Amino acid sequence: MFQQLMKTMQARKMLPQISDTERMALEAGTVWVDGEYFSGSPDFARMINEPYSPLPAEEQAFLDGPCTELCRMIDAYEVATSRQIPAEVLQFLKDKGFFGMLIPKEYGGLGMSTQAISSAMAMISPYSGVVSTLVVIPNSLGAAELINHYGTQAQKDHYLPKLAKGDYVPCFGLTEPTAGSDAASITAEGEVFKGEDGTPQIRLNFAKRYITLAPVANLISLACYIRDPENLLGRGENPGITVVLLHKGAKGLEIGDHHQPIGEAFYNGPIFGKDVVVPAENVIGGTEYAGQGWRMLMEQLAGGRAVSLPAGAIGGMKAVAATTGAYSMVRQQFGIPIGRMEGVEDKVARIAALTYMCEGARVYACSAIDAGEQPPVVSAVLKAYTTELSRQCATDGMDVFSGAGVMQGPNNILGLGYMGAPVGITVEGANIMTRTLIIFGQGATRCHPYAQNVVNAVENDDVDAFRSNLLGWFGQFFVTIGRSFVRSITRGWSAGSPVSGPTARHYRKLGWAAARYALLTNLAMFFIGGKLKAKGKLTGRYADALAWQFLALSALRRFEGEGRKSEDLPVVHYAVNMALSEVQQAFEGIYANFDAPVLGLYMRTVGSWLLRLNSLGRGPSDTETTKVAMAIQRPGEQYERIIKGVYAPDDGSAGVGRLLSAWKLGYEAQPAINKIVAAQKAKKLERAVPETQADAAQTAGVLTGQEADLVKRAYAARIEAVQVDVFSPEEFFGVKGMTIAPGFEDTEADSPRLAASA
Repeated sequence: MFQQLMKTMQARKMLPQISDTERMALEAGTVWVDGEYFSGSPDFARMINEPYSPLPAEEQAFLDGPCTELCRMIDAYEVATSRQIPAEVLQFLKDKGFFGMLIPKEYGGLGMSTQAISSAMAMISPYSGVVSTLVVIPNSLGAAELINHYGTQAQKDHYLPKLAKGDYVPCFGLTEPTAGSDAASITAEGEVFKGEDGTPQIRLNFAKRYITLAPVANLISLACYIRDPENLLGRGENPGITVVLLHKGAKGLEIGDHHQPIGEAFYNGPIFGKDVVVPAENVIGGTEYAGQGWRMLMEQLAGGRAVSLPAGAIGGMKAVAATTGAYSMVRQQFGIPIGRMEGVEDKVARIAALTYMCEGARVYACSAIDAGEQPPVVSAVLKAYTTELSRQCATDGMDVFSGAGVMQGPNNILGLGYMGAPVGITVEGANIMTRTLIIFGQGATRCHPYAQNVVNAVENDDVDAFRSNLLGWFGQFFVTIGRSFVRSITRGWSAGSPVSGPTARHYRKLGWAAARYALLTNLAMFFIGGKLKAKGKLTGRYADALAWQFLALSALRRFEGEGRKSEDLPVVHYAVNMALSEVQQAFEGIYANFDAPVLGLYMRTVGSWLLRLNSLGRGPSDTETTKVAMAIQRPGEQYERIIKGVYAPDDGSAGVGRLLSAWKLGYEAQPAINKIVAAQKAKKLERAVPETQADAAQTAGVLTGQEADLVKRAYAARIEAVQVDVFSPEEFFGVKGMTIAPGFEDTEADSPRLAASA
């Protein structure tokens, strides 16, 4: 019976067809906590005891020292507008080891943990996008990482010390005009031939684009498709995708031109090669790794997607939180700080909660990677959702800053980050593709307790394995039906909780959500099957449900990891309630669009009605927002904890510095201002902006001289902090001596004649 069933499934292609490149992606990395959601009964006790590690003293000292010093050295606006990195900054990067953070110490690198590298990127990236690429690219997927993991000993001995010192500036050549998200379809070719000295050589022809650091790089890790007609490498005539090291200056290589990225124009450009010849020993890992390039990339991206782009995104969220909360209290309208208006308060609260939750996810995932995990599904979730949520936070922050956000200049705090947000959305796999193809497509097969085993059994024609795994799957399916029903009618109480207290209810609801998610996953695989690949709208909703469950757990894991601080509870409740609402919305979308006979009709009608009636979550209430917003609206330990790791000067310097100085000064002066307000209500002082009554309040004995001086300084700082930049025509157009926009000279000349005739 099982053999016949297996043959039927093969003939009707009921299971997804997996190509060789897809199989390499599926088999890369490890299953981590993501597997718990597909089981339907997550072991939250184990999950919240997974590592959530503080940085060792040595690595924290690097963040507090060289990273902070680097940011102080940078005039971020000047670098962004000139697109030039000062020589002293480049030398500092080399001297302090920024190019070799992931390179082992024995090769001259810093040998830092994944979390420390991520933390350094999170500090530098939002402060200067141009400079940060010189930190991110050498310490992410590319020459150093690939050589460290796969290189020959000779390659390690030669390249790693020079990469660590910055003698080699690397770039990674993958993307092409016809190969973006579908990176496996690259057309860059390398043909193996026998050189004049008898050794194998590779002749390369390629056209790459969007390559970060390409204009300044002198070492390229080039992904290409190797063909070996004479089998000189011993890997067959078509070894496949391979990574080859290519040096600047090679004959036929064109490099140095720039693209102009949106936001900050970091160094990025195309690379072209025409009959570029390199020795076969330039294959990373040597000739035995010819054709292993795709596997190498998938293995490193399995965990790597959780590092650089999430770090930049979450660093950006912290920067928005650090400044938007402050600005909402410094900027006043209608006689009150705008942060006390409910519409503004709502956006500030969302920024605070998302920042708290996503930072929890970053530390949680990086701690897992440092502990030996390489979770591709969680990494994809982090990449796609943190970059999207960072863009949302930037938009919310711009709404709060309003006019101060849209006027460019050294004092514009959020503008460049807001404009550059699409960069993170796009690179390392566009978010649309990551959400609709990778997260659920890879997760449902790899993380499911039985699915991949069944697929493998069918492909291998293994009846015994097919029987045992299919029966196991059916058993899990029926158990999940019962579990989902019970948890629905008890609204999660039957799921239990690994902790007691105010967060216990969140674990119960997440247990309820996981049971339903596992059931819906099984239904999709049974009733839609191989067609799921083409159902991007549906799989995207499955990805949303999985991602928000993980993000909610990350907020709870952070709460536990930081010692269950009671003042953080409002932020945790807000974050988890928001996440549960997103999971509910994803479930509603799945029910409304489940395209299967009979079952689909039930889900779209009765099922959808029951789902909405017994809702998993409806989002944070209005009463929750005030306390959450205040977490980043007033100075203190909670504020510092939420923004920890971002560079936020408060020395009065342009932009962030003067804003934070004014905010803290205003907070210090608030008790004295309250005295003025009380005196105005008692009619001891006239009605006016309280800060303008400091002298009168001193004369009336309401304030001491010291208090009056503090109020006046706070008021002056507040007014200064909301000013925007003004440029003369000469500065605006960059033309010396220009006094008015070109073409309007006559209007300037008419002014004195009009004045004279009057």
